[in-house]
Amino acid sequence: AEIIDINFGCPAKKVCKKAAGSALMRDEPLMAAIVRAVVAAVPVPVTAKMRTGWSREHRNGLAVAVQLEDAGIAALTVHGRTRACRFKGQAEFDTVAAIKDRLQVPVFANGDIVSIAGAREVLAATGVDGIMIGRGALGRPWFPGQVAQALAGVAPAPAPRQLGEFIAAHVAAIHDFYGPRAGSRIARKHVGWYLEQAPVPESLARTLRSRFNALEDASEQLTSLLALDAQLAPAESA
Repeated sequence: AEIIDINFGCPAKKVCKKAAGSALMRDEPLMAAIVRAVVAAVPVPVTAKMRTGWSREHRNGLAVAVQLEDAGIAALTVHGRTRACRFKGQAEFDTVAAIKDRLQVPVFANGDIVSIAGAREVLAATGVDGIMIGRGALGRPWFPGQVAQALAGVAPAPAPRQLGEFIAAHVAAIHDFYGPRAGSRIARKHVGWYLEQAPVPESLARTLRSRFNALEDASEQLTSLLALDAQLAPAESA
């Protein structure tokens, strides 16, 4: 590994109930101790991701960030929500801006960055060193590249016109990495995300997703995806 990134931001119940992820936002000394231990144990940079706090009433993001920097992190990503917010409502970036203003290490903003205009707004509002895109890339993995091109002053490359062919290549890579059986199951959520973003009526997207989810065989999945281009209009750029 070239870096070790510690995730103090995951809000999933199954993670938090084991006192991991964003549940650790309630134990600042333990977060710092974890970072110090990892920094001492590895020869590569240690980074971290966190939220603005455990709840709206307990936004301790700035205090935590200072402690993590003192413990030796090389960079910090902050999702603009508390654990209690999960992914609901709008991300708030005031806390992120305060953290950026205080820390010396690079700070990255995360949360609700789903458009190029949105990326520009977050950068302007927070002064951060960069942004992290998560859910905004689901169903359109080319989106981070489009953002990077736009921020560099280059016209963003459009989304692939042959979307079915593009998805099929992605699913083939999933099959290859996880194996045909496990890969076929994992592919379903990715194809679902693609169809949510595809420029087709919602009813057609639901039908196509239902048909795909019924396929068990990896080769049948690929065949069905290669036939998608006859049903999908060319994908538009973000």
